[in-house]
Amino acid sequence: MPAEVAASVFPQLEALLPHVQKPIQYVGGELNSTVKDWDSCDVRWALMYPDAYEVGLPNQGVMILYEVLNEQQGVLAERTYSVWPDLEELMREHHVPQFTVDSHRPVKAFDVFGLSFSTELGYTNMLAALDLAGIPLEAKDRGLDDPIVLAGGHAAFNPEPIADFIDCAVIGDGEQAVLEITAIVRAWKAEGRPGGREELLFRLAKTGGVYVPGFYDVEYLPDGRIARVVPKRSGVPWRVSKHTVMDLDEWPYPKQPLVPLAETVHERMSVEIFRGCTRGCRFCQAGMITRPVRERSITGIGDMVEQGLKATGFEEVGLLSLSSADHTEIGDIAKGLADRYEDDKIGLSLPSTRVDAFNIDLANELTRNGRRSGLTFAPEGGSERIRKVINKMVSEEDLIRTVSTAYGNGWRQVKLYFMCGLPTETDDDVLQIADMATKVIAKGREVSRSNDIRCTVSIGGFVPKPHTPFQWAPQLSAEETDARLQKLRDKIRGDKKYGRSIGFRYHDGKPGIVEGLLSRGDRRIGAVIRAVYDDGGRFDGWREHFSYDRWMACADKALAPFGVDVDWYTTRERTYEEVLPWDHLDSGLDKDWLWEDWQDSLDETEVEDCRWTPCFDCGVCPQMDTQIQIGPTGKKLLPLTVKNAAPAPSGHGH
Repeated sequence: MPAEVAASVFPQLEALLPHVQKPIQYVGGELNSTVKDWDSCDVRWALMYPDAYEVGLPNQGVMILYEVLNEQQGVLAERTYSVWPDLEELMREHHVPQFTVDSHRPVKAFDVFGLSFSTELGYTNMLAALDLAGIPLEAKDRGLDDPIVLAGGHAAFNPEPIADFIDCAVIGDGEQAVLEITAIVRAWKAEGRPGGREELLFRLAKTGGVYVPGFYDVEYLPDGRIARVVPKRSGVPWRVSKHTVMDLDEWPYPKQPLVPLAETVHERMSVEIFRGCTRGCRFCQAGMITRPVRERSITGIGDMVEQGLKATGFEEVGLLSLSSADHTEIGDIAKGLADRYEDDKIGLSLPSTRVDAFNIDLANELTRNGRRSGLTFAPEGGSERIRKVINKMVSEEDLIRTVSTAYGNGWRQVKLYFMCGLPTETDDDVLQIADMATKVIAKGREVSRSNDIRCTVSIGGFVPKPHTPFQWAPQLSAEETDARLQKLRDKIRGDKKYGRSIGFRYHDGKPGIVEGLLSRGDRRIGAVIRAVYDDGGRFDGWREHFSYDRWMACADKALAPFGVDVDWYTTRERTYEEVLPWDHLDSGLDKDWLWEDWQDSLDETEVEDCRWTPCFDCGVCPQMDTQIQIGPTGKKLLPLTVKNAAPAPSGHGH
């Protein structure tokens, strides 16, 4: 890559910044960011979280890969985020390309452009970034000097809707995968880039762990369903496997978390305490695709917190995982950290707590040094019946008991999260959410002897996701979702005695339909995404930028030639025989096991957590040659081990 192609565009960009909102998000130079010498590196990655800086910067996935790559000799990684429409317009006008925030080099100058999708609503932002970068939108139009466009993150478990726009996708954990890809790119470049782009993609595909959509043909049945997906050339695997990092203690990232310059959605340092979840909630894609459970050791967590706080000066630590209170040593972790940082007033937080894993000792440890914020619980379903359907084994008694303990111990604010539109749901299942909320308030008033308490009910629309037992389920239409939520709202508002203590937040059903279209879509959906982008669609995850009418109009037009429509992808139930668009991507889960679990849900049959009971043969462990990795280690976090080694300067070093 000639040096002038990779020159910093900051001089041109700087002239535009006075004319945009929040210019600070584009300047880079954050604490713990890395800028390596361009010419001394032979493999260069541009990493993108396709959303605004304030959402993208705290993203753990990108932060981890940024650090893992930059630790390697001769490899550099820089970050880029979506630019707001005000800057996009100016960049187009003044011919400033999509740039990295680290050294403001054009994204087109890098070898690999990696995008992490935690949600499908970032697809139009990817097209905006490609277009601004001067990279052809469709993979088939790219040449030797264009970067390899690589998708990862949870949405990449079904990359078919964006198959036309990406060169390849990686499913599962990225830490080892990016190093393998780097080695393949390095060897190909060292040999003088033989066989061009096609050869590099073939070398990646041959590993069995990188999916290259361009090497597969999709054949359709006359009724629109998929007949089969077949490799186009020999040496390309029929199925592509997910990556699983087994020993988390060997990957203690991020060691130097980034500290944002502009305000972001999470102002705290986060440590991932385990990966995977086997609770088996049937709606939860994250829990299904990240199996098996892999715990970080208590000492590994302690070291990461110690190092991260030193490196950042944050005053809050988030203990992240899909169900943090399930860590076998969570009580010791919380107590150990609270003891160690008592003088420093470092707060601890768990993102959300399972009702049955909550106990007041844990809650008190978490709030000992920080502020006592609200507690969040997620019963997900309003009725006992629907909780059996989704395998969320929490009884109403459990919830009332837990919440009354919290109110009795001085908490004033509890948030309950539910879903609307779950399979087999009726109006009555949803209306029972109001009954549950009033019981919570009644109990809270009784134990706290005060009327000054609140319960906020927050409701999201259910979207069926690939690689879950609900991947065959019909989705509730936007109209039905809205009607059901309206009834619930009327019931809560009409309650003279308790209604004023219950907050009610909900999303209307429209974004869920678009998300459903993208999450279970196939390659034909690419035409819809492209049409929406061409019509100005950006930042679809933001209410003020999202346009349902635009998506529906574009979908009607783009899907008409194929004889399918939005309902076909969203509200239609699938059968066992149907080939699903992602069947050739192996999440480790056995499709027959998922189908049996779907049948169990229709029978309202609950399934235990396999961490504590015999195996249910979901397929992950034998197939991936892995096993559940859980404590207990029997070790404790001594409060003073690190503290006495070097006295902190006065003011606790903040």
